[in-house]
This record gives sequence, structure tokens and C-alpha cells, in this order.
Amino acid sequence: MNKNINKISIKDLYCYYKSFLAIENVNINVPKNKITAFIGPSGCGKSTVLRSINRMNDLVLGSKINGEISINFNNEICNVYESKVDVTQLRKRVGMVFQKPNPFKMSIYDNVAYGPRLFGFKRKQELNETVEKSLRNAALWNEVKDKLHKSSAFELSGGQQQRLCIARALAVNPEILLMDEPCSSLDPLATVKIEDLLIQLKEELTVVIVTHNMQQASRISDMTAVFWVKEENKAGELIEYKSTVDIFSRPQDPRTEGYITGRFG
Repeated sequence: MNKNINKISIKDLYCYYKSFLAIENVNINVPKNKITAFIGPSGCGKSTVLRSINRMNDLVLGSKINGEISINFNNEICNVYESKVDVTQLRKRVGMVFQKPNPFKMSIYDNVAYGPRLFGFKRKQELNETVEKSLRNAALWNEVKDKLHKSSAFELSGGQQQRLCIARALAVNPEILLMDEPCSSLDPLATVKIEDLLIQLKEELTVVIVTHNMQQASRISDMTAVFWVKEENKAGELIEYKSTVDIFSRPQDPRTEGYITGRFG
């Protein structure tokens, strides 16, 4: 597997919410089978860029995108914002996990089986295998295997619910997993389980994560993009993007150094 090719290419990206310019001129190439972290102070556009990748921003009234986001799907380049793109299929291949766990009000099994059923999986054996594989990949199987149909997803702990949401995303075999501060509401032990899981998942997936946790970014990511808020128009901008080792040991922009050391931001 060639892990040096770009999975996502973002070129000259501008994002608007009605008349407000939220993101200005962002250019990023996200490598395949790596974890890329988006960091920066609140309001700098990290989540806006993340949600643009699978067009979740389409759901925000008045949102508009200029620029280009391309994804390499098995050596076929897909321009995400072309009119012919099937957004449902796009979000199948580019899954997303949100800040707060959002399981469905149904059993553990049905939460994970929801996506496969939506995309045509009907055979019981096929669904059973998919649910087990997804829960194993989310490091949750051993904790829930005896209560798949008995328990509501809401009976799980917060960390378990977040791993269930990851399993639900994995069940439709995505190539990319977008994560918007997935550990912000979790305790340290649950956070460690999620981080260990992401490191394992990058063998099969490309992961992009928004995080305010500098230690988390330095622990798990291969690449780090640093965003900032422009003084003149309050738009978010990308100020630095390179390997995580370089960002944390040899930052070029003084704002990056100030942010990662906690002096400001």
C-alpha cells in the first residue's frame, strides 16, 4: 500500500455563512493512511473545514463554498462539490464522528446495522458479521457482545457511546473518518481507548481530527494543520501545516509556538 499519496486535496477554499467569511484561502493536502490534526483557537474555522470535506456544511442555511476539495477514491479523483456527486454516497465513504456521542435510540446492534441496512444489506448473516467486525474495530465488542439486542445504546457509558458511534461509521466501510473533537466530553481512560483505536484504524483509513487537546494532537497525529483568526476580518486562515513532529518541536510561525505552549490562543 502506498501511504505517501494524498487522499484529500483542499485548494483555495473559502467558506461563507451568508455574508460572513468563515474560512479564507485554505490549501491542504492530507496524506493517505495517516492521522491529520486540525488545531487552533476557538472560532478559527477548524470544524468548518472538516465539515466541508463531506459536505456537512450543506446542512447549514446560507452556507457557500468557493474553491475545490478533491478526494482520491481508489485512484479516481472526485471533486466533492461537482453537481453530479451523490452526497449520500460521499458521506458513506467519508464518515464522521461528532463532538458529543449521538447514538440512535435503539439497540446496540441496530445502531451499527443502521447504515448497512440503509445501503442494501439484508441478509442476517451478513449483518451479523458486519456488526461484529465494526464493534471489534471500535474496540467495543468484548464489552457489549452479550447485550447487543437487550440494551439501548443510551445505557452505555459516554466513552462506550462514542466508540459505538465510531463502529456505526465503520460499518459502511468508509475510506476517510472525520472526527470533530471526539474526546472532549470523555474522561482520560475513555480518551486513551479512542486514541489507541485511531492509531490502529489508520492502517485502513485516513483520519482527520479536530482537537483542542495539544497533547492529543502530539500523541496521535502524523500531520498537524494550525488555524488562526485574522484580525482584519475575523476569517479563519491556515498559518502552518507540516509534520506533527516539526509543528511541536520547530514551529515557524510565532502564533503556533504561542498556541502550543499555552501562552495565547
